Amino acid sequence: MKHLTESEFRATFAGPMQRVALDTEPPVPFWDYFDAIPTDQFAGHDSSVGSVSHAWTDATGRFQHVLVDTDDKNIFMVIVLDLRKRSVFGHRLLNLNDEYGVEVT
Repeated sequence: MKHLTESEFRATFAGPMQRVALDTEPPVPFWDYFDAIPTDQFAGHDSSVGSVSHAWTDATGRFQHVLVDTDDKNIFMVIVLDLRKRSVFGHRLLNLNDEYGVEVT
């Protein structure tokens, strides 16, 4: 399991990111990986429902970001898939409220 640092996570972005249709089957199975993420890495946010409302592929076609919803608006556990290796690259908690100045409404 790879808990990505901020710089490792940012290195998986290549713009423009392309939205993935939510009815698309994930190219890499990731739920077993997700279930094994240590609880403390969720920083108190609950993702137990296991729903995904966003997925994005970078412009190079190498990485896909699967955003697993939490019970808090704009906070996701992101599973980064390596599409070339057909494996899970790592994960990172993404708090858009803090990191990008998104306001909760």
